[in-house]
Amino acid sequence: MLLTELEDFTKELNELEKFLNTLPEKALRLGIRVLFAAILLFIGSKVITILRKIVKRSLEHAKAEVGIIQFLDSLIKGALYSILVLIIAENFGFDAAGVVALLGSAGVTIGLAMQGSLSNLAGGVLILLLKPFRVGDFIMESSQGNEGTVLEIGIFYTKLTTIDGKIIVLPNGNLANNSITNATESAIRRVDLTVGISYRAEIATAKAVLQSVMDNDFDVLKNEEAFVFVSELGDSQVVLGMRCYCENPKYWELRWRLLEHTKLALDEAGIEIPYPQVSVHME
Repeated sequence: MLLTELEDFTKELNELEKFLNTLPEKALRLGIRVLFAAILLFIGSKVITILRKIVKRSLEHAKAEVGIIQFLDSLIKGALYSILVLIIAENFGFDAAGVVALLGSAGVTIGLAMQGSLSNLAGGVLILLLKPFRVGDFIMESSQGNEGTVLEIGIFYTKLTTIDGKIIVLPNGNLANNSITNATESAIRRVDLTVGISYRAEIATAKAVLQSVMDNDFDVLKNEEAFVFVSELGDSQVVLGMRCYCENPKYWELRWRLLEHTKLALDEAGIEIPYPQVSVHME
């Protein structure tokens, strides 16, 4: 019994000695593979960058939309880096074909786990095909009430920049499945304003003043109807509506300017803009 244990211990020592003797060689081989992988990653990244630039320039020369260019660039980047990772993994002894086959056999499980991402990918494709909006359009989505200018249409997400400079990232799947209001699609846009005047004021005079404000503004389209109307008889004011049209990019500048000029013109004409008042009766 003691002899058997001694033989087993001797074998273990021999195995340990062999391992220690081959350790420097194994470490050297591993270091070479790591170095080679780093070189592959560096060169591969440079090649991918060059290929993406070539494709991007070709699409720009073909006058493709910015959204399509961004989407294809993201798709090409993801595909090429996936191939590069497989090549590097093969360098460490992994069978690339086996990895691909394993991923294929696990496709159902992966699909269930990534159904949200796949939905966003499909949504991105639908957005590019159906074109409910493009890069540079100002949109409003119905689900969360987000709005802003489309900055980028990616594989899975669309980026909006708000009026105050914030970046909103929205899943393409949600955008494809919800109502979208595109404020930039039309070449012209209607401007609607309301202003209250006192019940003591002459409605005809006030309407003439507001009509003059619109008629004298250089951004109001003269070939489209611009008019003033009584919109509502409120509790303490007569609400007049102003309606005109302008070129889409000039909407906000015109709206702000009309509001300012309306106030100044009504003050000059001596027409009061009332504000809510509370009457208290003492008994």
